[in-house]
Amino acid sequence: MEHRIGNRMYHGLMYSIVVLFAVFCVTPFLLVLSSSFTSEESILQHGYNIFPREFDLSAYRVLFLDAGRLIEAYKISIIVTVIGTIASLAITAMLAYPLSLKRFKLRKALNVYTLITILINGGIVPWYIVCVKYLGLQDNLLALIVPYLCMAWNVFLLRSFFQTIPEEISESAKIDGAGEFRIFLSIIVPLAKPALATIGLFISLMYWNDWWLGLTLLNKVELQPLQLLLRTIQSNVQFIATSAQGAEIIRATGGRLPSEGIKMAICIVTIGPIVFLYPFIQRYFIKGLTIGAVKG
Repeated sequence: MEHRIGNRMYHGLMYSIVVLFAVFCVTPFLLVLSSSFTSEESILQHGYNIFPREFDLSAYRVLFLDAGRLIEAYKISIIVTVIGTIASLAITAMLAYPLSLKRFKLRKALNVYTLITILINGGIVPWYIVCVKYLGLQDNLLALIVPYLCMAWNVFLLRSFFQTIPEEISESAKIDGAGEFRIFLSIIVPLAKPALATIGLFISLMYWNDWWLGLTLLNKVELQPLQLLLRTIQSNVQFIATSAQGAEIIRATGGRLPSEGIKMAICIVTIGPIVFLYPFIQRYFIKGLTIGAVKG
């Protein structure tokens, strides 16, 4: 009886801690969401609150002054994220797998070569010259995809997971007549789903949140990804005062642009796709967090 009571108290304590931690995690998001619907004067006077003191849509009106351009930027970011994630994950996996094989003769040399890309950086100017002059990555969607196709850090993470898969499995398949590529697709990839899902999430976040490639490699405004467009809006929010629509918003908000509200509205607009992506890979994500932690 005492043992059951002790177990109930222990589980109750653990559940309480988890719930409390969840509240701590959700609270910042609620503050951002509430602030995006709060008037600028209320934020400046009372600060951020979970519930809006004065409900106001001025921040979203400013943000959607050019809704067509915002939608196009959304489309570009989605296309780049989807294509970039699939291509980058495939290249990363195909490089990480041979690096994990003891029977691969060039394993050490390729490991050192991959490590050098982390330790030594040529600098922004040589990087820019290579991308623009030699690879032609300027004013096209490839400029937003190719530079991030293979990140050495992701390669080593995935290699660590591949090393936990016994080589005897691939060797037995090889005896049965399967080639390396068939072994990789039919055996290794299914076993590595948790790791691939985790690395895929990291890559998706990198592509979705990136604005640097657009800033350095794009001159065409119509090719700007969402993050770069929103960064431009936030950095130049004062120029809205010169437009007729901006003047109407200023009059409606009492003569003040909702600069704080715009920052919060930008967070809400950009977070959507990632929030929808996570539930699909949640069952793999927890297991994938232990990549390389235990070797069997």
